[in-house]
Order: sequence, then structure tokens, then C-alpha cells
Amino acid sequence: MHVAPVGGTAVQDHVALAEIELCGELIIAASAAHEDRLSLGRIDEVLKVAQEREDASGE
Repeated sequence: MHVAPVGGTAVQDHVALAEIELCGELIIAASAAHEDRLSLGRIDEVLKVAQEREDASGE
């Protein structure tokens, strides 16, 4: 196994890492769901859509 050295030349794409984390959250929610599919409301809840809108509007 190759691990990048601490302080090395590894570059992190923070947007890509955030997208991967969100996909993981959706996968976890889908695997725990009792229905065949996640509702749009549940997807918004997992992705924290309402929270992001509130943060963006400053409320």
C-alpha cells in the first residue's frame, strides 16, 4: 500500500471530497430505508438542503 507522505505533494480537491461524503450519506440512508426508494424529502434531509438554504439566506 502506498501512502502519500505527510506534507508531501498530495493535492486535495475539497469539492470532490464533499461530493464523495454526500454520496456516502445517501448510500447509508438508502441501505437503511424500509422503502424501495428514498423520498425526495428524505434525500433533501440527508443532503441538508433546508439547512444550506437557511445558511445562504442568513436566517
